[in-house]
Amino acid sequence: MLETTNLRNISKKFAIARNSASFKENEAMRAIAYSMDLLLPGLYIWLFGFSFRIGGNVPDDIPYKYPSKIHTNTGIALVLPGYRIDTTYQGSYDPKQTSNTGSNSF
Repeated sequence: MLETTNLRNISKKFAIARNSASFKENEAMRAIAYSMDLLLPGLYIWLFGFSFRIGGNVPDDIPYKYPSKIHTNTGIALVLPGYRIDTTYQGSYDPKQTSNTGSNSF
């Protein structure tokens, strides 16, 4: 009985750690989606949980939380001044829709 309780406590601790890492990953991806959606100049790379962002900005959650996200596991985007975007991502930022946005691709 004691061993089962310890295993349950350990599994709960690992679940919390996974959720914490997942939260940080989601926030980084949300920042990339926000920056690309607003066409903020920068270089954005995301690959299976790893994300790299030069430029852009974190979402401004006032008066409401920015809800959009990127719907792929891998991609690269380059946003240049003058509202020019080149990206491998062809989906929507809308959490309810994943259709093609018609942006340029590499």
